[in-house]
Amino acid sequence: MKLKFLEPLGIPQEQLKEMVDRTLGDRVDAVYYDTREEDEATLIERSRDADCVVLSNFKYGREVISQCPNLKMICVAFTGVDHVDVDYCRERGITVCNCAGYSTVAVADLVFAFAIDLARNVIACDRAVREGGTKNGLVGYELEGKKFGVIGAGAIGRRVMGIAQAFGCQVYAFSRTKKEIEGVNFVSLDELLGTCDIVSLHVPLNDATRGMIGEKELAKMKKEAFLINTARGPVVDSGALAEALKNGVIAGAATDVFEMEPPVPADHVLFDCPNLIATPHVAFASAQAFEKRAVIVCDNIEKWMDGTPQNVI
Repeated sequence: MKLKFLEPLGIPQEQLKEMVDRTLGDRVDAVYYDTREEDEATLIERSRDADCVVLSNFKYGREVISQCPNLKMICVAFTGVDHVDVDYCRERGITVCNCAGYSTVAVADLVFAFAIDLARNVIACDRAVREGGTKNGLVGYELEGKKFGVIGAGAIGRRVMGIAQAFGCQVYAFSRTKKEIEGVNFVSLDELLGTCDIVSLHVPLNDATRGMIGEKELAKMKKEAFLINTARGPVVDSGALAEALKNGVIAGAATDVFEMEPPVPADHVLFDCPNLIATPHVAFASAQAFEKRAVIVCDNIEKWMDGTPQNVI
């Protein structure tokens, strides 16, 4: 079977080859590309004769897939799959698997880096001390006792809830599917937005969640509240968030995701907003997460080859 790794996976190439050899042995003829190229022509050239391809989060659409007559399996080395034309894959009988779970710890860690930065004015304090300033006007608050809202109760959302409880927060959650988690108050979206001091988003991007947080939803939040988005950029209306920050509708926000993958244009509507922390889609990216991801990739391919596919979308 022809297996193509269309980009590096964040661990040394030799380590990845050893993992593939150990798991799949001579069942595959593997090719490893050491650069990430996103243009259609290059992706077609790299994928054309593959039975199975591995990719992370660049667009992999019908235009490319249709030029790959042998393609039978796409292993998405990522959690979300909205960048892959899954509907066309179903038409073609191509199995699509993701790597759910590899970044759960990493993403939750960044959520609380954001929460503490926002609550304690870490970035502003750093700037002040370098400019000869003091703590005046920069005294923040503790997370203990605050109402922490989590939208989405998947693996990452549940871990965030647990960490928030460890900080002593009162935890609220909204989920489209009924869940019961000890110590967590499941409420409507409107109640969560109106109640919580910190709101953290953990939903996939789909038709139901695109634009989920817009002008009306932001207006329901407390003026002292913070919004954290480590989910998908289009879940939040960036224009509405920019207006909310500029007009004091909410106190601050942190986002790791945008409408596009970085590099994000310098004139993005959020970049001139007060009290905004932005990172370049790095939440999932830790050394440990990349190792976990490579393990899941190999397991996904092995299980698929054995006729018992896992993590199927």
